[in-house]
Amino acid sequence: MKSYIKDFIRRGLTAMGFGPLVLAVLFLILRRHGQLEDLTVEQICLGIFSLSALAFTAGGMNAIYRVEQLPLMVAILIHGLVLYISYLITYLINGWLDWGMVPVLVFTGIFLVGYVLIWVMIYSIIKRRTARINAILRKNQQT
Repeated sequence: MKSYIKDFIRRGLTAMGFGPLVLAVLFLILRRHGQLEDLTVEQICLGIFSLSALAFTAGGMNAIYRVEQLPLMVAILIHGLVLYISYLITYLINGWLDWGMVPVLVFTGIFLVGYVLIWVMIYSIIKRRTARINAILRKNQQT
């Protein structure tokens, strides 16, 4: 269990550095397109801290796939739930998502569609690679 925690922290710290960078790029893009007015120091600090925490969590959560005792579907559900809650809290505390049933439901729908699409792409890539490797193995066994 200790190695999983170390892996979570290592992955989280690696990803954590990208949080503020993503925030800075996002702020610059929004500003460039006239969608962002002047920011207060508090807004910038909250954004930096919250995106760092989000990146740490998102990066660290990939360690869950190393836990052999967890079935893959359980790991995917835990991963998705933790990411959903982390993103939702980050968006709400930064004011990027309005508090209310409709905005949260829209966010939830978009998150679910995006999460499922990403996993469908990962599944199809792995399935193709596995089929290719199996074909090579069958060919080598026949010769």
